[in-house]
Amino acid sequence: MKTMRNFLLLLSALTLAACGFHLRGSDLQDVRFGFKSLYIKTPGETPFVAELRRTLGKSKMDPVATADQAELILEIVSENTTKQILSLSGSGRVREYQLGYRVSMRAYDLQQAEWLPPDDIRLNRILAYDDALILAKQQEEAQLYKDMRTDAVAQTVRRLMRAKPQAQE
Repeated sequence: MKTMRNFLLLLSALTLAACGFHLRGSDLQDVRFGFKSLYIKTPGETPFVAELRRTLGKSKMDPVATADQAELILEIVSENTTKQILSLSGSGRVREYQLGYRVSMRAYDLQQAEWLPPDDIRLNRILAYDDALILAKQQEEAQLYKDMRTDAVAQTVRRLMRAKPQAQE
C-alpha cells in the first residue's frame, strides 16, 4: 500500500513537470513592461543593482546608459541591512537575531510624472544563533541576506511590470 502511494505521488509529480507547469510570476523571462527603455539611477553599484540588471537583461529589458535615452527612470533611493537581537538565553547569550533588508525606490519619466510612487520593499528573516556554530551561522546569515536580495529583485520586477503613469493632480 505504501509503495503504491509513493508511486502515485511520483507519477503526479512527473506529470506536472512534463506538462510545463510553473507558478505564475516565477518565470521572469516572459515579462511585459509598459515602457520601452529603463535607466537605473543609483548612488552606487551594489549586489542588488547588479542582480536587478541581470534579471532585467533576462527579460529583454537592458537598462540604458543615460537617463536621456530612457522612457522610465527607476531611482534606487537607499538599500539597508539590519541585524537586531530578537531573544536572549537565561545566561544572557543571543539565541535569535532578526535580519532585515530594505530597498527604497521610485520610478518616474523624463517629465517627472510618477510611475511608481516612493515605496519600500521590506523583508525580515529570523536567524537562530548558537555560539558553538559561529562559522556556520555566519554563512547562514550571508545566505539569508542573499535570498532576501533575490526576493527584493523579483518584487521590483513585478512592480515594474505593473508600473504606469499616475494621474497628475
